[in-house]
Amino acid sequence: MTPALFTYQIVTRLAAPLLGFALTARASNGKEDILRLNERFAKRLPPRRPGPLVWLHGASVGESRVLLELGRRLIAARPGIMLVFTSQTQTSARLMGKEIPDNAIHAMAPLDTPMAARRFIQHWKPDLCIFAEGEIWPNLILEAGKAGARRALVNARMTGSSADGWARFSGVFRTLIGNFDVILAADPDTGARLERLLGRAVRVPGNLKSAQSPPDANPADLTRLTTTFVNSRRCFVAASTHPGEEELFLDATERFTDAALILVPRHPERGDEISDLLKARRLPFARRSKGDVASPRDRVLLADTMGEMGLWLRLATAVYLGGGHAADVGGHNPLEPVRLRKPVLTGPSVFNFAAMMADLEARGLVRTVIDSGDLAAGLSDPPAMSETAIAALEAEADAPMNATLEALLPLIPKPLLDTSGPGR
Repeated sequence: MTPALFTYQIVTRLAAPLLGFALTARASNGKEDILRLNERFAKRLPPRRPGPLVWLHGASVGESRVLLELGRRLIAARPGIMLVFTSQTQTSARLMGKEIPDNAIHAMAPLDTPMAARRFIQHWKPDLCIFAEGEIWPNLILEAGKAGARRALVNARMTGSSADGWARFSGVFRTLIGNFDVILAADPDTGARLERLLGRAVRVPGNLKSAQSPPDANPADLTRLTTTFVNSRRCFVAASTHPGEEELFLDATERFTDAALILVPRHPERGDEISDLLKARRLPFARRSKGDVASPRDRVLLADTMGEMGLWLRLATAVYLGGGHAADVGGHNPLEPVRLRKPVLTGPSVFNFAAMMADLEARGLVRTVIDSGDLAAGLSDPPAMSETAIAALEAEADAPMNATLEALLPLIPKPLLDTSGPGR
């Protein structure tokens, strides 16, 4: 073990008694679920069922969606395995609660302290641990290795600044990640950075987000809102927005006085903040989380709920995708609206999806906009959604997922009994 890792373990061990106070304070601010704090310490966890178990960990909504799709494919290929999903945020927990497959549970991610990590690994005894994108938690990784679990980093993404930071601790990085059984990068730039850090070849199957199916929508809600809110108007949707992006979108749409607008914040808990913004601008609006019934008299529908993105995207004439005008966010996945044949406009800061955005822009399916004037022009004349370009994209979409499954399945023991039959 490197001196830096030893120091990390000492610091996290000493900090552990204080973390309970910190989590309680976060719960009082709505950032933690007070009823699930035990999970953060890997206490009072559900029982482990017999048979192979795969643990899949991602930080927030984006990673959780990727892992949900991966988990469904793993269950299809290995009926009878148990999946344990963990994530860090309340938003992702609500998503998991609605969409988690059978044979799976969700738990809040344990704190990365030595004792919590040990309790978590000893309780679940995972056969395979899958970490998504950039989730590197030293104590959890080390405990999994000590327990003999296979480990995989999938859909790995690493920015240049992160790679520079890890280069100063290259020994730590190689100790933590160098012994993983599988390392799969989402893009060539990440693959090259990981190769430099690890001194070994890294496979680049592509971004798993390409394999995600567009989210579903409730047909009754779709029909009702098409009639009662959109009402033959153009409908512009601002999806997965962050602070400052709602203002930019509203500035851009001022000229479209006959259009219906839908605001979908990335974090629904910002609903009060956005409600105050709409009131200050004297825009008539309905708020989804309050049960308001949107009508043609409403200029805006504030969609501050979870799990309804498929509904909002299907109502859209064009989509402004957030995250590209917000500091340090790096953009969001554009494939959901694209695969629903919706033109996508987004900001220039999309470093988390740089290769994907460049490819989609080259295909004429996405356009980068710089400011509100640029966005207004893009909404007035959005990208033409070539069916040929979309068909080619969809034909390529499953390749990263298939390559990932090919790498992971040999690491999962086959169940001794087929537990997918009657009575199980």
